[in-house]
Amino acid sequence: MQESKYLKANKENLAKLLSIPILKEFEVKDLEGLLKASKIRQYKPSEIIIQEGETDSRIFFLVTGSVRITKNKETISILKHRGDLFGEMGFIRNTDRSASVYAIEDTMCLTMDSEYIKRLSGQDKIAFFYILYRGISGLLADRLNKTDDELVKAKGEINRLQKIIDEKIEI
Repeated sequence: MQESKYLKANKENLAKLLSIPILKEFEVKDLEGLLKASKIRQYKPSEIIIQEGETDSRIFFLVTGSVRITKNKETISILKHRGDLFGEMGFIRNTDRSASVYAIEDTMCLTMDSEYIKRLSGQDKIAFFYILYRGISGLLADRLNKTDDELVKAKGEINRLQKIIDEKIEI
């Protein structure tokens, strides 16, 4: 993994942040502060980004490349779109990582440490939390809908297979 120093609040970096859907509602002054707490990390194919069970207070925004998310060594998701977010559960709950994340190809991520938010105060902290958590809650709701759809599909397949088994037993 190769990591940049903290990013400068120049027009190019602000434009990159504004291209990430979850961050579009932030004002430029807030994004400038976010950049001070952010780093760019670059990963090679198959390199681990997050290790299941470890503690880490970072949240990751995919800039380029793609990542594979695994739980107990089973692939549960692949992210490949600019702005895709991962690491949010550890970031929100401040607990051990519930899954591992690996780079599939050369991958670049914008990372932010939750320690930055803890240093904010007053209205800045409230506004930052509101915008960030509103974005994260929308993302989690989308993921929950997808999981619900997959669960219904899996239950339907189980029921179909159970009928086949029951029919064979009756013969």
